[in-house]
Amino acid sequence: MVAAASVVVAVGTATGMMSALDDGRGSDEARPDVTGSPRLESLPVVPSVSPSATKASPSPSPKEKASPTASAARNGRSQATAAVSPRLYHYSDSQVVDWVRDHPEDPRATVIESRIADQPAAVWFTDADSATIVPRVRAVTSSAAAQGRVPAVVVYAIPDRDCGGASEGGASDLDAYDRWIDGFAAGLGSGEVMVILEPDSIAQADCLSAADRAARFASLARAGRVLKAANPKARVYYDAGHSAWNPPAQQAALLKQAGAASAASSDGIFSNVSNFHRTADEITYDREVLDALGGPAGLGAVIDTSRNGNGAPADGEWCDPDGRKIGRAPTLNTGEARIDAYLWVKLPGESDGCKGEPGTFTASYAYDLAGGNSSS
Repeated sequence: MVAAASVVVAVGTATGMMSALDDGRGSDEARPDVTGSPRLESLPVVPSVSPSATKASPSPSPKEKASPTASAARNGRSQATAAVSPRLYHYSDSQVVDWVRDHPEDPRATVIESRIADQPAAVWFTDADSATIVPRVRAVTSSAAAQGRVPAVVVYAIPDRDCGGASEGGASDLDAYDRWIDGFAAGLGSGEVMVILEPDSIAQADCLSAADRAARFASLARAGRVLKAANPKARVYYDAGHSAWNPPAQQAALLKQAGAASAASSDGIFSNVSNFHRTADEITYDREVLDALGGPAGLGAVIDTSRNGNGAPADGEWCDPDGRKIGRAPTLNTGEARIDAYLWVKLPGESDGCKGEPGTFTASYAYDLAGGNSSS
């Protein structure tokens, strides 16, 4: 995703996400896993390392775009740890988890572990290999189902993704993409799962010709139908950009073309993926987009709160800007109407490309992000 914006996940208690994803408890408190480079030891084929939204998306404005207890004892001090969702799936193998395991004596390890590595985060699928996608997705969804947890997975293989930016790549063409989506759907299983469908694919579609844009939107609408038909418990969310990108009515018009207003394809929208905009701003924006979108009353929104604790930088910088903090902990109980979840879609500490190689974990960046939390 490129220069100035971002998008994604959360669950409301009343009018937000449907009860299938709400176990009726209050605020989530348990221990989930993170995203990044998913790898299950019991299964040889695993999801690829995500470029994990290596940058924010373009917008009209300038560029914006191990147990903790054991760790604390090991370092001789206690650390405040954000509540962890008992419902969201914590994928136990990622770049940050690997770093914590490999650096037990690093003085930053306890903070990074308790505030980032122990939180549930989305698992990205970025390698458009149709031959391996079924077992790679199944490795995540079956593990989550065995734990009674809800995984968040990111579909990120649309052709011409990121308009040739740092996260460029994807399937060779839309026919190949459709086949890959069929495989992705086959790996979803029958349990609850939240699907973040192609960050930036709609908000950042202006780099395509009108014909190519229409073809992409048709393929996205098909993807939603295929995913939901394969697993009726799958909840599919479409790209709404973020609150400083397209105006709500404009974004809603694009979303409608991509099938986001149809119950057969969509459960709503996501915003702020890999970006920094405050949760309150995203809530207002997402509700305005949903109002303009129309469609079933049950459509909701997911917000990425992984790095928005201090909001977006005033200068609009999007690439690993200084002074940012992790935001609200991932949860399916937001207490906000039409807001289904707060998710960590972009894993804190994975670089946009300025503090490290795009998509790679950078401990110094993670430590800075984890140094203080804000209600955002």
